[in-house]
Amino acid sequence: MVSRLTSAFVRAGLMALLIAMPSLMLPDVSSDTTQIVVLVGILAFLLTFVEYFSEYPSIIEFRFAPPFNRLRFAALFVTVGMITLTCSDKTDPRPLTALAVQLGGMLGSAIDFPYSPVRLIVLMMPADSTAETLQSVRTAAGISYMTSLLMLFAFVSAVRLFGWPTRRGAFNVWVNLPLFDPTAGGDVLSRLKRDAGLNIVLGTLLPFLIPAVVKAAADLIDPITMENPQTLIWTMTAWAFLPASMIMRGIAMSRVADLIQEKRARAYAEAKARAEDGEVHEVQIA
Repeated sequence: MVSRLTSAFVRAGLMALLIAMPSLMLPDVSSDTTQIVVLVGILAFLLTFVEYFSEYPSIIEFRFAPPFNRLRFAALFVTVGMITLTCSDKTDPRPLTALAVQLGGMLGSAIDFPYSPVRLIVLMMPADSTAETLQSVRTAAGISYMTSLLMLFAFVSAVRLFGWPTRRGAFNVWVNLPLFDPTAGGDVLSRLKRDAGLNIVLGTLLPFLIPAVVKAAADLIDPITMENPQTLIWTMTAWAFLPASMIMRGIAMSRVADLIQEKRARAYAEAKARAEDGEVHEVQIA
């Protein structure tokens, strides 16, 4: 009880800190922004605390299958922190912020090649955007996209090299997938594989589709402005993190489907062996 309470409180506090990080690190944050951040931080704290304090999850998937959620939080924390440092360098330059700007600029330039997601993000910007704004967007996009790729690489390594999620013991499918309804109809195995493929395909395409959709809709709605640091931080983070998170979920569900298929195969083999043993025993008796 005490351990679960402490764990839930620490996780909730980290979520609240993540949301408040840009407002805490950036200067000249407006009072309206501060109020919204405080409200969202409190809601995130309460939701995370209730979810992790309860014995069984209701929303968060793979809660009992680390390091799935730990990798996602670490990637989100690093992304928000690094982009915040690059934005802070404009008004409060320090060695740490200069290092973040230099690293982000290198990543953005390395990934900014024709038809890459970073190039599409830069092309999405309005034609009258300043060179400084374009460079900030390129840097933030490079940081967020590379961090998401590293998150995916770490998770694939955990699956392929360390046998996630069965390395630490038995894996309970229904507790770790609270949003997956096994009674919705159809074979559970085929539905898991279908959902896994859908998540992977959408997660792969979204970083390319989102800039194209925004650029196409620029004539109908006001284009997104990246002049505000808060807008830049959360837009670039969501653009890369959410698709990568979908790919992670697809990989995890595909792995779960493989485990179910292996368990079914073993059960069928054992049933067949018992049936053959029974036939041999009957023949011996006869």
